[in-house]
Amino acid sequence: MVRISAGVRSRVEEPVAAEAPLTIVVDGQELVTMLCSPFNLEPLAVGCLFSEGILKGREEVRKVTVDDKRGVVRVETKAGRGADPELLKKRVVPSGAGKGASFYRPGEAPAGLKVESRFSMRAEKVLALVDQFQHGSELRRVTHGVHGAALCDSERILMFAEDIGRHNAIDRIIGRCVLTDVPGGDHGLIFSGRISSEMLLKGARRGIPILISVAAPTGVAVRLARDIGLTVVGRVWGEKMNIYSGDWRIASDEGQPSRPD
Repeated sequence: MVRISAGVRSRVEEPVAAEAPLTIVVDGQELVTMLCSPFNLEPLAVGCLFSEGILKGREEVRKVTVDDKRGVVRVETKAGRGADPELLKKRVVPSGAGKGASFYRPGEAPAGLKVESRFSMRAEKVLALVDQFQHGSELRRVTHGVHGAALCDSERILMFAEDIGRHNAIDRIIGRCVLTDVPGGDHGLIFSGRISSEMLLKGARRGIPILISVAAPTGVAVRLARDIGLTVVGRVWGEKMNIYSGDWRIASDEGQPSRPD
């Protein structure tokens, strides 16, 4: 490429993030083709299916076949019914530049979805984990072209994933949790993009009570978080953070608010 710096023009080489299509097929039915980072496709596909309510858990999966060369993941369920046709009618293009796909009614949580976990974190630990998260991706440092997501407990980062799509990065974490039977109730989810309603619902379906981002939430996401009992922490940078909902899960030197009845 050609770089211009301080008025000086030069030719340089620098890596860029890879991008490729991924087609997910459920019980022989082609569900969606989306753009993603072309590696480690199994957790991405399983996470996508779980996040959108097509899979309820690993116990529903009979077999997953990955064709890396063609960019196809085939998921066979034990019931063998494929995706609900009514669900497919609800496909919407998410707010992340169309990298993924969502199957839900925009702005609404699935009926009965509530996050009851009492898991909490200290504010200073949130700041420390976000700082670690921001500096933990070599691919992002080199290309500046991927988003990241991480699962954490109250002390450390447990899983990390990255992808050109911010939705995909979260689905990779959710997929790993589903495939390895990691529950969500005692964990937080850190990610690099805006907290939109569809991002929030991905974490909520796994029961993850605390969502943390360096960016801000949308108004719909804040309303949904308050309705279903999620804690949303945004604009985490340096020594500051904003808690938009569920502040009782974040303790500070001034104490920890009581959980509302």
